[in-house]
Amino acid sequence: MKRFAMLVLGITLAALPALAQPQGFSCVGAEKLEDDVFSIAFPRGSATIPEAARSPLTAAIEAALAAPGRKICILGHAGQEGGATISIQLAAQRARAVTNALAGGGIAPERLRSEARSAQFSPSVRAAEPPSRTVTIVLMPAP
Repeated sequence: MKRFAMLVLGITLAALPALAQPQGFSCVGAEKLEDDVFSIAFPRGSATIPEAARSPLTAAIEAALAAPGRKICILGHAGQEGGATISIQLAAQRARAVTNALAGGGIAPERLRSEARSAQFSPSVRAAEPPSRTVTIVLMPAP
């Protein structure tokens, strides 16, 4: 019976059309852009969006809603806030929190890409002194 159910399930799934996946995009070079960039500062060791972030977060949402064709990169940063693993996890949690806030503000999820950035994994980034304990929201140039 179990095999029969698996066969039926396989046939059923095979008969369904494939759902389109959102087209991916890259955030390479996003940190070098200067226009339409917003920064959210976080307390040390925290991934909870602070009340002080309300103004830049609202400004980013308004700018994104005004330019519906533009993709948005959310770059989470963490400095020396523990070991390398803890720092990158914290950067990812911060980026995810801001991504969720942007989606909650009406930005379509397929326009959003969040990435964790850590100076500990890139000598060139380390030399440039990346923003520590922040999330940078970058509206990418229109295609």
